[in-house]
Amino acid sequence: MAEIKRVAVLGCGLMGSGIAEIIAKAGFDTWVRELNSDLLNKGKASIEKSLNRAVEKGKLSADDRDAALSRIHTTTELQDLKDCDLIIEAVTEQLDVKNEMFRTLDGICPPHTIFASNTSSLTVTDMAAATSRPDRTVGLHFFNPVPVMKLVEVVRTIVTSDETFERVFEFARRIGKEPIVTKDTSGFVVNRLLVPYMLDAIRCLEQGLASIEDIDKGMTLGTGYPMGPFVLCDFVGIDTLFRISEIMFDEYRETRFAPPPLLKRMVSMGYYGRKAKKGFYDYTVEPPRAMQL
Repeated sequence: MAEIKRVAVLGCGLMGSGIAEIIAKAGFDTWVRELNSDLLNKGKASIEKSLNRAVEKGKLSADDRDAALSRIHTTTELQDLKDCDLIIEAVTEQLDVKNEMFRTLDGICPPHTIFASNTSSLTVTDMAAATSRPDRTVGLHFFNPVPVMKLVEVVRTIVTSDETFERVFEFARRIGKEPIVTKDTSGFVVNRLLVPYMLDAIRCLEQGLASIEDIDKGMTLGTGYPMGPFVLCDFVGIDTLFRISEIMFDEYRETRFAPPPLLKRMVSMGYYGRKAKKGFYDYTVEPPRAMQL
C-alpha cells in the first residue's frame, strides 16, 4: 500500500485553510490551490493567525508553528499538484465546480493519486463518476473549526476500493482526527441528523411555539447542548444551511429536509448569520439580540 506523503487542498477558505493547517502541522508536504493570489494570501494569513493563537495558548511551540508554515506551498495552477498522493477538495458546494476540477486533475495526476471531497451534502459517487478513477475517490468530511473539531467522516462509495479506503482512513488518524465510516448518502451521519434538527427549530418559530431565545434556552439548559439551534444556524451560515437542505431534499424527497419558508426569506434579505452580522440574532450589538422575524 503506497504511503501518503504529499497532499493538496483545493480551496483556502474557511474549511480549506483549516484542513491545510492540520495536514501541515502533522508533518505532510502540503499544497494549497486557489483561484488567485488574493485568495491564497487571505487563506495563508488565516492559517498563520490560527497557528499563532495555538502558540499563545501553549498548545504549539513556535518551532512547530514555523515548521508547519514551511510545509505549506501555494499555487493557482492545478498542474502544480501533479505529484500529490492525495487531493482534497474544499470548494463551493456545487457539483459542476467540483467535477470540473477533478476531471482536469484526472488527466494530470498519476494513477495512484486519491481524490477526496470535503462535501457536506453532495454525494461523492457523482464526483467519482466524473473521473477515470472512481475506485480511488472518497469523501473526507471535516467539521468547522477544523483545527478544533476531532471528527472526520470517511465516506465510502459503492466503488471505492478497500485499499483506497484504508489509506484514507489511516491518513485521517495520522493528522490527529477521529474518523468514522459512513456510506455515501447525502448528509452522511452528522448532517443527516443535524440539518432536520435545525430546520425543525425554524418551523417551531414559524408556528409560534416559542421565541428564538426560549427555543435556544430550552435546548441548551434542557438537553445540555453547547449552543441552541438558532445560534448554531447563525454559526453554520443561513445561506449554507439553505443550500444543504435543498440538496438533501432533492436527494431524499422527505419533508423533514425541505427548507422552511422563513429560511428562504432570510437568504433573500442577506441575513446569513454571524458572517453577515445578522441572522436569527443581530450581531451589530453586544450582546447579540434576537431579530424580530
